[in-house]
Amino acid sequence: MADTKASRQPVTGSCHCGTIKYVAFLTLPQTHNESNPPTKQDQRIYRCNCTMCHKAGFFHVRVANKTDDFLLLSPLDPLQELGDYLIHNKVLHWLYCKTCGVRCFTFMGTGEVVDLDLAELCVPGYTDKGQKTRVWRAKEDGGHPEYGTYLSFNGNTVDASSNSFDMREMVEQKCVQFYDYLAEGEKRQPVRYGRPHQGGCY
Repeated sequence: MADTKASRQPVTGSCHCGTIKYVAFLTLPQTHNESNPPTKQDQRIYRCNCTMCHKAGFFHVRVANKTDDFLLLSPLDPLQELGDYLIHNKVLHWLYCKTCGVRCFTFMGTGEVVDLDLAELCVPGYTDKGQKTRVWRAKEDGGHPEYGTYLSFNGNTVDASSNSFDMREMVEQKCVQFYDYLAEGEKRQPVRYGRPHQGGCY
């Protein structure tokens, strides 16, 4: 992992039945670790021990640019076509496939449908440059008035063919952050690497 130069590259993912399909653009191998922690504006990879994240088996991947770095290929109207479990004041959408039940991403804000040249973006399976494809993405200025835009996709749903996204190496190289949101107030522990907080998992 340390011998490979990090670069921005497309990573595809989907639910089990294929209803949900997406592409994310990540800098891989992950460059942030305990000695070089990410800021909130950077790409972040973490596990959270709150009951929602833990029971959903969510391996959080927060892209650096919510508008440009996560594109939903299908469906194009996720808030209408996917199952939706609302938490945190009913503004955070825990979306899931109605057929297979897999949760690929979580979202808060406003989305938009745009036409993009996926071949130009080097998305696997798209080779005809100049041909536009309709995709859904987070709208740049469409954040919640109080909380802004939140977008996190589930690393467990990355396609097996995306070899550059290796969660084993991320954990072994201590690039995965562990958040303590099970505890409240002053009992909450700071973000750490290497070992999950109580109630969490690797």
